[in-house]
Amino acid sequence: MRLNRFLAQAGVDSRRKCDLLIQQGRVSVNGVPVTQLGVRIDPDRDQIGVDGRPVRVGERLTYILLNKPAGYIVTAQDTHHRKTVFDLLGGIPQRVFPVGRLDFDTEGVLLLTNDGDLAFRLSHPRYQVPKTSLALVEGVPAKEALERLSRGVRVDNWVSSPAQVRLVKVTAEDALVEIKLQEGRKRQVKKMCQTVGHRIKRLWRTAFAGIRVADLPPGRWRPLRQSEVRKLRTLVGLNPDLKNLK
Repeated sequence: MRLNRFLAQAGVDSRRKCDLLIQQGRVSVNGVPVTQLGVRIDPDRDQIGVDGRPVRVGERLTYILLNKPAGYIVTAQDTHHRKTVFDLLGGIPQRVFPVGRLDFDTEGVLLLTNDGDLAFRLSHPRYQVPKTSLALVEGVPAKEALERLSRGVRVDNWVSSPAQVRLVKVTAEDALVEIKLQEGRKRQVKKMCQTVGHRIKRLWRTAFAGIRVADLPPGRWRPLRQSEVRKLRTLVGLNPDLKNLK
């Protein structure tokens, strides 16, 4: 088994983040630090450690839905001592990590888990996981602007994929726009709207892979239902039957 997959299955972090831990020399195999990616290990024989602490597979899988409020960053620690989403989680003995990211001022659906395989696939563009956002923008986008967002716009050095876009509500000064994407680049929705001339005033993620916060208040969380976990794993081609689901 590849080392990064073992670490992800053990709930250390997503596979991409585990690759970074390896490159930083924080992972050891049988007491020897490893910095090269692609190393293969035997989970039954090799002893794996991260930052000097042993890592073992077997921790019960945990899946969390958080209604993220604005003013929290999506990371475990912050050098600027800002509040993190983990300050909102209590009573969870397992170490979980976020699936993807939301900006400091973005609100709404955030999934957290220690299921590394699921987190990797939900975050990877190859699996085209749908993400729906509501954006309150300055001004009222014209039909041409909405069509550009639907077709895809050039942002920095890349072109966004086609999106489903609709105008939800209009006032004299601003408009509420729903944008459904199957990719999730950093600050993508904000940059797309800025490109067509409409700065975002407020942004909510309303759905991730069909999961919604519904009546969950901002700042509160709940475990995902088993039916929701099975749906997510099926969506990205993983076995939906989990005996160690918590």
